[in-house]
Amino acid sequence: MDPETALLAQSAGVTLVTLMTTDAWHRTRDGITQLWRRMQPHRAEAVAAELEATREDALAAGEADDQETLSELHLEWQGRLRRLLAAQPGAAVELRGLLDELDPRGSTGPAVTQHASASGQARIYQAGRDQHIAER
Repeated sequence: MDPETALLAQSAGVTLVTLMTTDAWHRTRDGITQLWRRMQPHRAEAVAAELEATREDALAAGEADDQETLSELHLEWQGRLRRLLAAQPGAAVELRGLLDELDPRGSTGPAVTQHASASGQARIYQAGRDQHIAER
């Protein structure tokens, strides 16, 4: 599986479990179930039941602030989605479209990480004045 598809499965798993605890749950459930109906119809009903069971677990974990369980649920759905995408590569376009519809802010994209380091020198900008400060 190419890295882009693996990243899609990973971000979709996180987004799916996250949306299970929001007002977007019904649309999320319906969209994922429809995806399976088109790609693996023989699994669609089982997936719908698994979505419901996962939602109950996600709600309980959220109430208990149980991050470990939420992480496990993310991984569980990442695996399911990865296997679907491996078996049906054409599902990637549809899954991306569904994620864009469900999460228009794009929080399913890769996280941006910034790193900073101190140089021992700093500049302070205050009311348009530039002051140079050296650490000692």
